[in-house]
Amino acid sequence: MDTPMDSRTPTIVAIESSAAEVKEKGSLKPEESAAPFVQHTRDFGLIPIPKHLRYHPDKPFHFGLGLNIAFGFASTFIVSNLYYCQPLLIQFAHSFGVDYNAVSRIPTLIQAGYATGLLLISPLGDLLPRRPIILLTVFLSTTLSTGLAVTSNLHVFEGLSYLVGVATVTPQILIPLAADLAPPERRASAISVVFSGLLFGILIARVLSGIIAEFSSWRVVYYFSIGVQTVVLLGAYILLPDYPAKNTNVTYFAILGSMAKFAVTEPILIQATLINFASAACFSSFWVTLTFLLGEPPFNYSTLVIGLFGFVGMAGVCFGPLVGYIIDKLVPWYASLCSITLALIFQSVQTGAGGVSVAAVIIAAFGLDVTRQMIQVSLTTAAFSISTAARARLNAVLILGIFIGQVMGTSVGTLVFTRYGWRAAAALNLGLGGAQLILLLVRGPHVSRWRWYGYEGGLEWKRSRAKPVPGTEPANAAAVAQAEVNAGEVVAGGGVTELSAPEMKRGEDTASSIAKDSVFGVEINPVRGRGV
Repeated sequence: MDTPMDSRTPTIVAIESSAAEVKEKGSLKPEESAAPFVQHTRDFGLIPIPKHLRYHPDKPFHFGLGLNIAFGFASTFIVSNLYYCQPLLIQFAHSFGVDYNAVSRIPTLIQAGYATGLLLISPLGDLLPRRPIILLTVFLSTTLSTGLAVTSNLHVFEGLSYLVGVATVTPQILIPLAADLAPPERRASAISVVFSGLLFGILIARVLSGIIAEFSSWRVVYYFSIGVQTVVLLGAYILLPDYPAKNTNVTYFAILGSMAKFAVTEPILIQATLINFASAACFSSFWVTLTFLLGEPPFNYSTLVIGLFGFVGMAGVCFGPLVGYIIDKLVPWYASLCSITLALIFQSVQTGAGGVSVAAVIIAAFGLDVTRQMIQVSLTTAAFSISTAARARLNAVLILGIFIGQVMGTSVGTLVFTRYGWRAAAALNLGLGGAQLILLLVRGPHVSRWRWYGYEGGLEWKRSRAKPVPGTEPANAAAVAQAEVNAGEVVAGGGVTELSAPEMKRGEDTASSIAKDSVFGVEINPVRGRGV
């Protein structure tokens, strides 16, 4: 399982392994010999991996609630790096002796670094083992944050901010890893916990940064960041399983090229990205213009009171696990439909009364946070069904769509609010919600992977009763087990399963689906617990 880019120390373990099947001219033949399993014992060839975290195909990892929460905690305090600076710009200007225009580049640079990391680092999750990537990115972001805390030069601070942004992609590696480790029937719940941590970090970073800087100095904010990131680094070393690389015969540039192909050839992914784009634009527009709305008559709230509205958003984030549980019971399309419909209702409340009633603002803020999570988790669950081996790339495309949507929502929402007022800005968000609904309804819940629009396969809403969408990964444990039989997978203990003619035909359909994925340089193994 070594790749040319993997420097970790291997130990060869003798294990009994049945022959892997090879489908050849309508018959199934075992390979003549099975390669010995290689167990890695050190990260980077130097640091010992705790024994209970070393991967072994006969002992698949148990992805429990504790590890899931640890993933969410890490996402919270790593993504916060992107937002600590926003309330501190005035203090930066005073400390570095420059005007406000000069320090306004800092948030832009750190976001530009994040976009760079999404494009160039997060796809490595499909090429290399995730444990060393996560350890390295957290170590780099912690080390670079030390530089931010001590430098007295604005240009150095700007350069380090960009690099911190590049290294702050750890959550986007954890999300696909959570999807890989969780069983299919709990996948949406696992993803929702990590997403909740991500959103919680976005909201809490500004609050913590403002409070700490108010009573001490902006440098203390970065000392705090160093401390919590060190905790994340130690926790990752102690808790993070050494899950193997998913694609060992693909180059880095092939991974990047296949990501670009996914972005323009996969209807499920394109639909999810466009809906995420509109949803993120609506979400960021609401929260940015909320500051202007609450600071003007009839509210005239202080900056501190306006900041406290972030806690309303955090309350919505706390419903993340419940959201994931609901999505696990539904076909993802129906979860998206419910969340978009609810978002339209909450946005209608804001459009109708947001400028005259603080109760309307609180209801909208809470509801939009809950529905934003639900939309993102349901769309991610649907997109991840395209290919097990390409989840890091699929996630990178989705997050880039969200990133661009946030930028557009911030700029366009602010422009509309300042020129035409709060109701026009709210109506813009309502229109974006309507666009999401149209984009979703273009493709039905059970349309095959390669069909761009229409309805087929019925309207079943319950995931446990739904058939897998043609060309995608099964969505529940029973379907996974059946797919393994259909594909003629080897049973434990050796030998090849005898297949009936109908089963052989379904196995051929599965093989055809896998062959289609090879166009993107993807190596797929749908069997859970055996590595990929």
